[in-house]
Amino acid sequence: MLGTVHDYGDLALLLEFDSTAQVLAWTDAIRRAELPGVVDIVPAARTVLLKLAGPRYQAPTRQRLAALRIDVDPEAELTPPGRADVTLGVVYDGPDLDEVSRLTGLTRDEIVAAHTGRLWRVGFGGFAPGFAYLVGGDPRLEVPRRAEPRTRVPAGAVGLAGEFTGVYPRESPGGWQLIGRLADGQESLWDINRDKPALLTAGMWVQFREEGS
Repeated sequence: MLGTVHDYGDLALLLEFDSTAQVLAWTDAIRRAELPGVVDIVPAARTVLLKLAGPRYQAPTRQRLAALRIDVDPEAELTPPGRADVTLGVVYDGPDLDEVSRLTGLTRDEIVAAHTGRLWRVGFGGFAPGFAYLVGGDPRLEVPRRAEPRTRVPAGAVGLAGEFTGVYPRESPGGWQLIGRLADGQESLWDINRDKPALLTAGMWVQFREEGS
């Protein structure tokens, strides 16, 4: 079912949904529909922003969205395929492992097994170029952000926050619970010299694999 649709200025529409799974389903459907006048589709945690070529496309796009009929099965949207699109090697030695263990009741090995035991799906990007919010992991890993964010988180740090996991593409401040770091030799998460600068884009499936230090 289509969520609430708002005018977002006169050059965009903002669609609101109840879950990231619905966002993924509607993002895919809108891309397939190739709606006239839609020049960009920007998914987020609970919204999809449609950028339009001009004000005259707002009303027709609303009508075309209302005519779209898709069945949204949140479980299906987060049911992984047989293989990942991208595999990332991780050294699980993060400074917040003990805190995550305290919050979840899991041992260090159980945290690693939970993080690597399922494929994660890229829900959307944001925060910094190349940063992807991954969903669909083991619900036991849902933990709050740190009470006090760090002023410096190194590039490649792997963290947890709420339902999400993510990898910091560059050094920056951050408040996620850090459980590890990318192993040496991993492909850059953001490279403006690639045809597609972001390694991880919405809809992709990601596998984390434990590697030695």
